Amino acid sequence: MAKSRSLLVPMALRGYQRSWLPTDVIAGATLAAVAIPECMGYTSIAQTPVVTGLYTVIFPTIVFALLGCSRLLVVGADSATAAILAAGIAGLGIAGLQPDTSQWVAYCGGIALITGVLLLIARLLRLGFIGDFLSASVLIGFLTGVGVQVLTGQIPSMLGISKGSGNWFQQQWHTLTSLGSVQGETLAFAAGTLVIIIGFKRFLPRVPGAIVAVVLSIVLSASLHASSHGVAVVGTVTGGFPPIGVPKGLSWSSLGGMTGVAFSCLVLIVAQSAATSRSFAMKHGDPVDVNRDIVGLGGANLAAGLTGTFVVNGSPTKTQILDGQKGKTQVANLTMSVIVLLVVLFFTTLLTDMPKATLGAIVFLIGIDLIDIKGLKLVRSRRVDEFVIAVVTAVVVCAVGVEQGIILAIVVSLLELIRRQYQPKDYLVTVDANGEPRYVPATPGSQSAPGLLVFRFDAELFYANANRFVDDIESLVTAAPVPVRWVVLDAGAVSDIDYSAGVSLGGLLDFMKARNITFAFARADDSLLQTLGTYGLKDRVNPSHIYGNLVDAVAAFAADTQGADVG
Repeated sequence: MAKSRSLLVPMALRGYQRSWLPTDVIAGATLAAVAIPECMGYTSIAQTPVVTGLYTVIFPTIVFALLGCSRLLVVGADSATAAILAAGIAGLGIAGLQPDTSQWVAYCGGIALITGVLLLIARLLRLGFIGDFLSASVLIGFLTGVGVQVLTGQIPSMLGISKGSGNWFQQQWHTLTSLGSVQGETLAFAAGTLVIIIGFKRFLPRVPGAIVAVVLSIVLSASLHASSHGVAVVGTVTGGFPPIGVPKGLSWSSLGGMTGVAFSCLVLIVAQSAATSRSFAMKHGDPVDVNRDIVGLGGANLAAGLTGTFVVNGSPTKTQILDGQKGKTQVANLTMSVIVLLVVLFFTTLLTDMPKATLGAIVFLIGIDLIDIKGLKLVRSRRVDEFVIAVVTAVVVCAVGVEQGIILAIVVSLLELIRRQYQPKDYLVTVDANGEPRYVPATPGSQSAPGLLVFRFDAELFYANANRFVDDIESLVTAAPVPVRWVVLDAGAVSDIDYSAGVSLGGLLDFMKARNITFAFARADDSLLQTLGTYGLKDRVNPSHIYGNLVDAVAAFAADTQGADVG
């Protein structure tokens, strides 16, 4: 009975400890304080009414908390998916369709529903493996790039200047050339927010400084009539319970175009959410189940489509806030959802005087926290090639876009994997008196023993490296100081070979036969032997020359050599 009850508990909440509740509630409240203005800001990208941004962190967040696996991933509005959504709807070419209208919101909801369905199909096809192609170095670069992108994007609102258009470099140039137009009162609100948050974090870490900063900024803004002095504020927000139901007024003729937009969102959601959830799970030693998170994200987008809002995604910035506030589980996200729902129902008027500079300063600090300088230094000290991948990922995410950065990261990671497989390290193996193998670089002119080559190719055999594998062995045979009598392949690193590699291996066996060299396998597993049998190669090797370990193979060579000498 206890086991059946545990199965009813969401995965992200299993093993919950009561002692975590106060921390989760405080973290959720802090998260709400930032998520409210942040999500309102994302509506300017999606070109929807402000309140729809608040809706993204109510029911979609609750559904993910109940269905997903990640303990920390925060699901809600996201800048990248909002940008894809807005551009996609505009590209549908529907006559009379205008931003910030009920019809525009309906198409946002329709695309969210399609995205949710596609995510569930992706789960059935187990496409969560996409996240497996994001290495630790790529994750570091991904979050670092997001951090730089986030913090630089907040500087204009903190200074009270306009945000430039164009690519990232053009926007930064616009900021630099506009420094003479800094609005003093706006800068004061931003600076005050930074001082409060940093000060509380250093001297009173248990008190969420972001909440204090938000409350004080609203009070000061209202009492000083800051908006009349040029300080940009949030303004009037229309509240109310999220509308429940299927979006109305959609055209079936636009289904194909909407599906295309939804598919673009799908790719970004799977890649970005996997990168974010995996990164924070690794940090805390939590289990990772990307496919289960896809179920949660699918449900969250279905909920978004049915509650009057737009596509939602796993948010690196809000997840960083939750982690920074020592949140433990999705209870913090549920707390955030309840608070935002209460705000939407009863307190939207309190947001009117919130300076946008306060929001900018909060998100600016989030961006700084996402920049993993320590991680980059560690990668650089251990693997320069992976450091380059991390830096390239960070630069592309920052300067081009999150989706392009993720796609490039996957491609570069795959190319690096192929490069390693194409040029693996070769070893000649010797066995000492205690039966322990000793690996030395396989250089022409060296042998494992006079007349013996025990060769280890430290990679899987496939079409790209098969010829190199054959060439390396042949060069060792032809350059050997003592004529080679036995070649033993240490297959401990080879679990499979493709057809091309099988053809190349067949040619190598012909080479061995022509030189009257005995060819043997050591440490070949059953699946490899079965594959060799399929290619007709196993029958070309004497069954007595297939050994379970290196010691037996070397001993068999020694016995054969001794018999030959006696003969």
